[in-house]
Amino acid sequence: MARPKPTAGELEILNALWRNGPSNVNEVQAALVRGDRVAYTTVLKQLQIMFEKGLVKRDDSSRPHVFRAAVVEAQVKRRVIADLANQVFEGSAMSLVMQALSVKRATPEELRRLRQLLDEMEGDQS
Repeated sequence: MARPKPTAGELEILNALWRNGPSNVNEVQAALVRGDRVAYTTVLKQLQIMFEKGLVKRDDSSRPHVFRAAVVEAQVKRRVIADLANQVFEGSAMSLVMQALSVKRATPEELRRLRQLLDEMEGDQS
């Protein structure tokens, strides 16, 4: 059975776990990058829901409990992008990329990597 697609709040927690590795609730709470501090009980409840959904695993052998992502970062991000492209950009990867680049300017390194990816994709088509 496929795991449910994470909500925006769940993605924020997953990003913190992918970035920092296994963490307890306090560590997850501190890693969230929202403007306002999120209450401990809110983070705990969200992690409990994510555990029930199969999005995180929980190590009950220690106190406090330690949580880690149970889903692969690249797979989740591919699914979210595919859904976004289909729902908002009528399936057009080009429209999605153009809109993303118009909203947030790419760094020189990101542009270099994008050119490299485009070159590789063109090579695959010949």
